[in-house]
Amino acid sequence: MNEDKLLEKAKNYCLKRGVRFTTTREQVFKLLSQHTNAIGAYDLLDELKITDPSAKPATIYRALDFLSQQGFVHKIESINAFVMCHHFGDCNHPVQLLICDDCGHVEEIQSNDFDIALKEMATQKGFTISHQIIEAHGACQTCQASL
Repeated sequence: MNEDKLLEKAKNYCLKRGVRFTTTREQVFKLLSQHTNAIGAYDLLDELKITDPSAKPATIYRALDFLSQQGFVHKIESINAFVMCHHFGDCNHPVQLLICDDCGHVEEIQSNDFDIALKEMATQKGFTISHQIIEAHGACQTCQASL
């Protein structure tokens, strides 16, 4: 999905949910949509400062928190970075990410079988999962081919 369609989808999604898609949130959303790899908050802040020189770390973190809460982005805890979710709003899905340690490419996958197995194991332990992000690190197909 191209950036304009993705932005329009996000605006409509916010309108339906009754949440404000402020100018700053939109700017950060646009910046994230231009990246195919994960990007850190401070790198995003540097990019945001080009159009908003007064932007501070709190500015970017508030925007990222909002975008994450709406399901527009996923935070990759292991590398403290963020990646755009291109299919937000379609479903409330568990997140499974394949992260290339060589080039930084992040691929989001969905495996219902994996999700079901994890929930069953958690239930057996008396644990209820409220939020799931599974991160797998390795090498993508492109990086493996260049070895």
